[in-house]
Amino acid sequence: MPETAPPRARPRLPAAELDALCARVRAFVDECAIPAEDLSQAHDIAWLDATTRTLRAEARRRGLVPPQLPPESGGLGLCWQDCARVFEELGRGFIAAGALGCQAPDQPNVDTLMRLAAPSQRERWLAPLMAGEIRSAFAMTEPAPGVGSDPTMLSTTARRDGEGWVLDGHKWFASGAIGAAFAIVVARADEGPSWFLVETSNPGWRLLRDVPAIDPFAPGGHGEVRLEGCRVPAHALIGEAGRGLDYAQLRLEGARLFHCMRGIGLAARAIEIAQDWCARRESFGARLAEHQQVQAMVADAHIDLYACRLMTADVSRRLDEGASIRHHSSMAKVFVSEALNRVADRACQLTGAVGMCTDHPLALIAQRLRPFRVYDGASEVHRAAIGRRAFRGGVRP
Repeated sequence: MPETAPPRARPRLPAAELDALCARVRAFVDECAIPAEDLSQAHDIAWLDATTRTLRAEARRRGLVPPQLPPESGGLGLCWQDCARVFEELGRGFIAAGALGCQAPDQPNVDTLMRLAAPSQRERWLAPLMAGEIRSAFAMTEPAPGVGSDPTMLSTTARRDGEGWVLDGHKWFASGAIGAAFAIVVARADEGPSWFLVETSNPGWRLLRDVPAIDPFAPGGHGEVRLEGCRVPAHALIGEAGRGLDYAQLRLEGARLFHCMRGIGLAARAIEIAQDWCARRESFGARLAEHQQVQAMVADAHIDLYACRLMTADVSRRLDEGASIRHHSSMAKVFVSEALNRVADRACQLTGAVGMCTDHPLALIAQRLRPFRVYDGASEVHRAAIGRRAFRGGVRP
């Protein structure tokens, strides 16, 4: 397994061509995806799945396909720098990314399996996942005292039994688990943490519930799962036994970056809504937009978004070049997740009661962005890792 991501095979699009593509994607989001949002269904997974299927058909009718997939897999084969622009446009909608196969956890699962899956695994699971025919889950997190931010606390076990494996353990916050066809399960074998493909129809996979969480429109929710005598064949093992934490880190490095791309779009939508409100709303004898405090809050939001785009673009360039992005994706993840929360919070503050009400999108945007400071590694854990690397002298400021 490569320790760094391979360079993207396709060079950057000409600027005019990329601008035109982004305009088409933005039109799809504004004309189709945002109008399809039913805020009252924010936590209804069945509604989200059905609506996503409809949007996916419309996207294909418009000639829009997954930007990150290679052409032979039905995508555009864009480099990550160009994907950053497209993902941002898709991120403006709560449900738009799923229409182009750019949603978590499927998109980072696909990206990682393209590098790790054996030919039989690619045919059985990866091909239909890339085609949008099925959804997937990622099951690593466990209830306390199991694994959370500390990967050494992994308690789910995998033992060899005849020609296959038997998995036992308790997972929760398994991303995308509700309605998924299969899951990537991280379990501890004798060799160490390992990855396994587990069909959710397996009798040893027992879905207990969708864990209630604050983030709306989460594809597949956050499943709590029991693995009880869960037998899987030998070919369910992904890559090599004992390399599971390496694989998880490889997956998470990209996933953090992709969250940044989408989140920038959603936060930008929030401040756009707030600006429009402030331009129309009058208070104390003047429109809100004329008050200096309001102008300063909007300015700070624009500054944060500008910095977020620059950091995301730089890490995307490094990923395209095949460089390790562990350090830089951690820095970007911390800054961008916190900056986007600031932007969303300002948008809610600027609009007063409207920003507090889930009849309107701003409160849901704030709820959607808040978990990013925890998902894929809490800010505090990333800061500790960044600091350790700095003191070891392995990175330059």
